[in-house]
Formats: sequence, C-alpha cells, structure tokens
Amino acid sequence: MEIEECIGLFLEKVTPVSETERVHVTKACGRVAAKDICVTEPVPAFPKSAMDGYAVCASDIEHASKENPIVLNVLGENCAGDCNEFSYVQNSAVRVMTGAYIPEGFDAVIRQEDTDYGMDKAAVFAPVKPYMNYCKIGEDMKAGETVVEKDSRITPLQVGLLASIGMEYADVYRQLLVALISTGSELTPIGTALKKGKIYNSILYILRAAVEREGFVVSYERVCADEELSLERMLTEAADCADIVITTGGVSVGKKDLLPAALERAGAKRLFARANIQPGTPTIGSVLNGIPILSLSGNPYAAVVNFEIYFWELAAAMTRNHGLNPVVRTAVLKSDYPKINKLRRFVRAYEEHGEVFLPTQTHASSVISNMTQCNCYLDIAAGTALSAGDAVTVRNMRLC
Repeated sequence: MEIEECIGLFLEKVTPVSETERVHVTKACGRVAAKDICVTEPVPAFPKSAMDGYAVCASDIEHASKENPIVLNVLGENCAGDCNEFSYVQNSAVRVMTGAYIPEGFDAVIRQEDTDYGMDKAAVFAPVKPYMNYCKIGEDMKAGETVVEKDSRITPLQVGLLASIGMEYADVYRQLLVALISTGSELTPIGTALKKGKIYNSILYILRAAVEREGFVVSYERVCADEELSLERMLTEAADCADIVITTGGVSVGKKDLLPAALERAGAKRLFARANIQPGTPTIGSVLNGIPILSLSGNPYAAVVNFEIYFWELAAAMTRNHGLNPVVRTAVLKSDYPKINKLRRFVRAYEEHGEVFLPTQTHASSVISNMTQCNCYLDIAAGTALSAGDAVTVRNMRLC
C-alpha cells in the first residue's frame, strides 16, 4: 500500500480538536483561532498626524511657495498622546508630532521641513493637498473588520494587531495531546549507566522534542519492556488521555515484536500494516476508541522518517494548522544514487537553492547521527536509479 493511501485511511478516522481555551495574547502566537476576531473600535480611533509638522487647513496654504510664504498663527501643540482641542480659524495651525491628535477643522499636515519651525507664527513654503500626511479614523482597521479568521494560525503580526485593538485574550483551540510509548527491554533511560546489550532510548527524546516544539502537549509517556500485557494496558491508558498515540518498536515479525498482538488485545482496529516504503515498511496504523495510533519501527531513522510522513499530516488535520503539512518540491540531484530498491525509498539529503546533495553515503535505518547534516528527504520511486542532473522529489525535514 502506498503511504498516501495509508495517510488517507488515517485521515478518514480523525476529527479536529473542538475544545477551546482562552489565552493571553502573549501566548497566542502559533495557536489556531477558535472564532473570528473582529475590530470593535476603528484604528486609529482619532485623526492623527503621519509626521512632525503643523496641522493646517489645506485651502489656507494652497498658494504657498518659497517666494511667497504664507504665515499661519500657531494655536498650540499636540504631541503623541496629547488630546488638546483647538478651534480652527482661517490661517491658523497646530504644531503636531508624529502620531499626535489632529483637532477638528484641520485637514492636512505640512511637514516641518516646509516651514520656518515657528512657535507662535509659522511661515509655510509649500502647499499640501487635503488629507496629506493625515491618518483618518479607521484608516488602519475599520470597526467590524475581521483581523483573525476562525481556524487560522495566529502569526506574530496578528498578535500585534490584537494588541493594537486592545484585546488581551483570544479564544483558541486547545493544544493537541500526544501519547508516546517506546517498547523494548533493551531501552535504558538517560542518566543511567549503560549495561552490555542495552541502548539509550534516543527515539523517545526525538519525538518528545518534535511534539513539544510545535506547542503540543505530551500527555502520556511510557517505556515498556517486551511484555504483551503491560503493552496492552499502556495502549489503553494512552488512548484515554491523548488525541493521538505514537509507539516505537515491536512492529515487525520477530519473537519480541509484540505490538500487533497487544493492539489486537486492546481492541484496536487496524487500518494498515506494511507500506511501500523503506525504511519503516512494517509501520502500523490503527484506531482505538476513536484515537489514532501510529506504530513506528524501533530503528531510529525508520522511526524518524515515518513519524515525519504520517504525524504531521495527522496533526495538521486535527489542529487545523495546515502549515504542518509537508512541503514537497522538485530539485536537481547533484550526485549519483545508483542503488535500485524494490520499495519506494526515502533517503536523507541536503537541499539548497534547488540543488540536492547527498552529504553521507551511510543510509542504514539504525543510524541518525548524519541526519544533522541534512534538511530534507529524497523520495525515490521503487526500481529507480538516479544520476546527477536528474530532477528529483524532496520533502522538507521538520526535525532539523
């Protein structure tokens, strides 16, 4: 089965998170809005100056020039934050600074460079058109205007918009809850002396870091020895407190690959097992009590690749954050890859300016150290050898 079909089977079973919460705007960046956010008052709420100068009536100085300056009576001054009212009379002006309130009757601002900077009287050496250098009420945002749409991800700029309309809190969907279960009696926690035959549980930390970097919450985390009943119990517990469960290890057909049996004992419905992909062919997709379970290989690279392929698609659908979907693009391969595989293969690579490099010749599924030199996956069709200069398909690596 192609991975796209497997993803489709998963997506048929998942539903977006519907529960909402209210967060301070300082915590809203990256969250998905649970409703339209609209402007209640126009921005700006008052006419203001776009620069330092003098608020004037444009008709008073329409014939002003350097040769024939027009002298205006300066009624007073408004700096940013002031709201002094001055009654307009013909040939009058108000000294204003950038962002300052413009009193009624004045319809333009002459920049100070076109005056003699006078205090009580100011000579003006150029005309202005009505509303030049003048910010009208609602020029930035009108009352009732939508500034953040429902189901859209709130950006840093939108946080600024919310602050500019005085909004302190925003309603957003709660974060995705993710359960992580690593299986294998050989796994040793970090901070513990490594015994012969044991390995450190690196995959768990990769997945936790990836999940938390996106702001998701790891709601359940366990390491299970090769014991079927314990694994069954953990699967049930995880499905009770998460939106999605990810397991690593135990998915193949070896003596200690107990996950398929544990899933069956727990009552999970299998969606797929074994996809047309290398590494990670035995990846399993299932659903338990409506909760998707993604079961990955215990080999680090195989786990990482398949996590990237499946998890982000599921997370995008469940959080309405479609920026999580993979970025797939075409680029030019800069070196040969002559190996022909029976299955579709994802090879670690580095892409820059539309060119793809293979910084390592080691592509074993148990090796992850060389992934730090990479930023994408080269998607190679089954039965295909590649040569330098070939147009190839790559997808972004979110974990780099």
